[in-house]
Amino acid sequence: SSDYSLDDSLGSCVEKLADQVMQNPQVLAALQERLDNTALTPSSYIETLPKAVKRRIDALKQLQVKCAHIEAKFYEEVHDLERKYAALYQPLFDKRREFINGEAEPTDAESEWHSENEEEEKLAGDLKNVVVIEEKAEAEEINVKGIPDFWFTIFRNVDMLSELVQEYDEPILKHLQDIKVKFSEPGQPMSFSLEFHFGPNDYFSNTVLTKTYKMKSEPDKTDPFSFEGPEIVDCDGCTIDWKKGKNVTVKTIKKKQKHKGRGTVRTITKQVPNDSFFNFFSPIKVSGDGESLDEDSEFTLAADFEIGHFFRERIVPRAVLYFTGEAIEDDDNFEEGEEGEEEVRCILHLL
Repeated sequence: SSDYSLDDSLGSCVEKLADQVMQNPQVLAALQERLDNTALTPSSYIETLPKAVKRRIDALKQLQVKCAHIEAKFYEEVHDLERKYAALYQPLFDKRREFINGEAEPTDAESEWHSENEEEEKLAGDLKNVVVIEEKAEAEEINVKGIPDFWFTIFRNVDMLSELVQEYDEPILKHLQDIKVKFSEPGQPMSFSLEFHFGPNDYFSNTVLTKTYKMKSEPDKTDPFSFEGPEIVDCDGCTIDWKKGKNVTVKTIKKKQKHKGRGTVRTITKQVPNDSFFNFFSPIKVSGDGESLDEDSEFTLAADFEIGHFFRERIVPRAVLYFTGEAIEDDDNFEEGEEGEEEVRCILHLL
């Protein structure tokens, strides 16, 4: 009987304590928040739905997959349009190359341009008119051909590219005369190539260095809802025919070796990889046997894809604006407007 009364008293105490806790506004608010959060979780909400409703949701997902396949066809046609319009741009890019390399001079009509800083330029022109005759005569003797170091200046202006360029790359890049984008032919797998055209130089015998980016425009069978347009999936470089002793992508180091038995020491020389922009033409290959790359390789490959995309979408179409810095200012202003968004450097999707 005493045991029963003790249990009864304890139960009564627990009930009273529970009542007091449940009357505490803070405890009630915390419990309500947990219930709300649980209720707001999409997956938990879906689980509560009747079987017939879940069946309809599955049907919607199947429609969504079909939409993704139609979207893939849309991007294939966009690629065809890009190829078509690339042919229309090309005569303008050819004329650009002629002006840059001094193969032709623009007419007065072609070189007429009204800039925003016209007043400042007029004042600068007036100041030039008062320069002493000797300096004028000396300046006239300088015969500047085309636009010197045009592409090299772009490399120097754009952070993404200047980070890749070493001091010993610079004399080579000063021989860069043109960069072209070529799209894959109709019926061929989707891809684009970058062509870097070089003038005669002391470093390699190639006149053109190429980099081809292979693309995929179809939903992934295992994750079709992740499809957001074509993405670069692999790339191929080219062989650079370096002249003797001029390969900047390797360096020679000397290493001492001690013979285990005799104790004699000999010095050997070996070549090891060297940082250089020209490693761009020897990219990491995506494994075809399904093996995954390590984290560093994945990062390097993603950065490579981003650079290829940047050449195609920004540098080649708007080269003069990257030379003058105007496009860089526009890019900076655009980034400043994206408040609260973390900058993403490794972009794989193209559109």
